[in-house]
Amino acid sequence: MMRAALVSVALVMNCGLAAWCQDAAPAVPANAATAQAAQPAPQRDQAHEWWRGHYFTQTWNAPDGTKLPLISVKGNRFVDPTGQPMLFRGVNIADPDKVDGEGHWNRELFEKVKATGANVVRIPVHPVAWRGRGPKEYLAMLDQAVEWSTDLGIYVDIDWHSIGNLKEDIFESPIYETSLPETLNFWRTIAAHYRGNHTVAFFELFNEPSVSSGRFGTMTWVEWRDINEEMITIIRAYNKDTIPLVAGLDWAYDLTGIRTSPIRADNIGYVAHPYPNKRTQPWPPKWEEDFGFAASKYPMIATEIGFESSPGAQYSGAGDYGHQVTSYLESRGISWTAWCFDPTWGPTMLKSWNYDYTPSGQLFSDVMHAPPTPLGGPVKP
Repeated sequence: MMRAALVSVALVMNCGLAAWCQDAAPAVPANAATAQAAQPAPQRDQAHEWWRGHYFTQTWNAPDGTKLPLISVKGNRFVDPTGQPMLFRGVNIADPDKVDGEGHWNRELFEKVKATGANVVRIPVHPVAWRGRGPKEYLAMLDQAVEWSTDLGIYVDIDWHSIGNLKEDIFESPIYETSLPETLNFWRTIAAHYRGNHTVAFFELFNEPSVSSGRFGTMTWVEWRDINEEMITIIRAYNKDTIPLVAGLDWAYDLTGIRTSPIRADNIGYVAHPYPNKRTQPWPPKWEEDFGFAASKYPMIATEIGFESSPGAQYSGAGDYGHQVTSYLESRGISWTAWCFDPTWGPTMLKSWNYDYTPSGQLFSDVMHAPPTPLGGPVKP
């Protein structure tokens, strides 16, 4: 009985509510009802045709893509088409996405890079920025950089700027988070896009691999070698000429693994980042032990060097480090790019966007304007 009574009450309440809603609802004009009924179905071309999606693996036909001489590897040297050894001196800029957001992504930036005396510019592409912009928009920025560099006679190193353990997908901070599939797809895109472009001389496969004393997990040199070889395989499927650059472990500092297990590929170079905080003085003997030895057999480029003048700073080294590191590198035939031609990403070479130099910026520019150290020894066959 109680259940029957409750059902009756509910029916009465529902009927009353329905009647109230019908009374309260405004009447729909006949013409409006007709208009709603007459609305056309969505056009076919307005549909999201997901099956037309594609990867960005088309080659960019830059009008001056072959203007600069093609750089290749011969023995332990980077060489031009005549076989003449090339010593690269240059700078890093900040991520194009950052520079553009600050209103300074323009030809003037590259003119100022050229004014330092640089013949190469390293462009760091952060995974988070690549995803945020998307390949189409980010490639458009890189194309601008390549066009400006070509006009100015500067070569380009495109760097996948991550820090951490790619094997375990553990990274130093969110801005460096990526994965092996994303990294491989990035290089597939970049290799195809810049196929045949002489200005883009280098593909730097991964900025700074590190396990950070176990904080990023584990990864041996052989495991890292195998990952790099996979990247190189994909790159070579699209692009035979651009030179892949492979970084050592320990934040791109330690290349001792190649003594017994070098990368099993031709036409590559190796990378080191010998910042002053990596080892205590005297530096040169330790640099020789940790990475410099490789220059006797392989072409090398130290794609990050830099210092801060403030005592106690992370990269404190002052002019003593700057002169020592450039002298040592060039005595071994190792090319280099200073970090960073930017007023906020340290160690900074600029005080502001007025392009006034910090002490490190001035020192590295002075070195680049001086005659290069003659490359020691013959090119090794």
